[in-house]
Amino acid sequence: MKLCLPTALLLFSLAATAQQEQPPAIQVDVDVVNLLCSVRDKKGALIANLTKDDFEVFEDGKRQQIRYFARETDLPLTIGLLVDVSVSQEGLIEVERRAASQFFSQVLGKKDVAFLISFGAEAELLQDFTNSQKLLRAALDQLRLSASSGGIHPGPVPTMSKPRGTILFDAVYLAAGEKLRGEVGRKVIILLTDGVDQGSRVKLREAMESAQKADAIIYSVYYSDPGFYRGRYGGIGFGMGDGDLRRMSEETGGREMKVDRRRPLEDIFKEIQTEMRSQYAIGYTPANPAKDGSFRRIEIRPRSKDLKVQARKGYYALKPGTT
Repeated sequence: MKLCLPTALLLFSLAATAQQEQPPAIQVDVDVVNLLCSVRDKKGALIANLTKDDFEVFEDGKRQQIRYFARETDLPLTIGLLVDVSVSQEGLIEVERRAASQFFSQVLGKKDVAFLISFGAEAELLQDFTNSQKLLRAALDQLRLSASSGGIHPGPVPTMSKPRGTILFDAVYLAAGEKLRGEVGRKVIILLTDGVDQGSRVKLREAMESAQKADAIIYSVYYSDPGFYRGRYGGIGFGMGDGDLRRMSEETGGREMKVDRRRPLEDIFKEIQTEMRSQYAIGYTPANPAKDGSFRRIEIRPRSKDLKVQARKGYYALKPGTT
């Protein structure tokens, strides 16, 4: 299946041979802005006993009236796991495979679905939407190094233009725009990568915009192999992608988390799981009804100064059927 990017044609290999047409995107078409947020205290602990009166919502600096409020633990969850299989991650793939399998087995409920994308020189959908642990494990077993054309185990589709090493931004753009845009409920992208992008046809801003228009939360798991950078580049480049991951996560209401000796990947997946099951749903009708395609800044303020809210920073006020 060929998917179009704004600047060029990106070939995106699909594991599924057929796919049903997705329903229209859920945006502000029904005149309600839907928000999911997590709340933590000064020590970083999740707070799960708040009420509607504990929050205030502002759009472009103007206070909005909250129409509904709920603690969301059972709303269907759609997870897109995007795994970096570029050359710099070669030594980490086996750990990623085991931890991701455990994560899926623990987080997916009966109403939840997940899909798996690997990305390196190319992006490949290894498993489309499914609730099957068996299919997800089989897809994880397919994680393989994806290098530029001519490299070891080149990607499934030859590179058409400039050299591409890690198409991180393209992968986010496609996961949000092509997979999550038409879904309902809670939508999450989990990025497992060192954050370095090389050769994407879309920019960071376009990748974030795609996630925002899909109402998708991005959790970035920064996982880097220092030995790779020391061995090949004398340490140059190590940690370079940290800032981009943090920005994507914070703008969409997620978090960036770093894997290290004290915080293994399995523990980070548990943190994400706990957070996704400890969210509040807030809905309001914007005082500005214009659907002019503009980006509206949102701020959710807790009444207590001891609390910190984690939520997306805004939304696009789109007309029905627009992108």
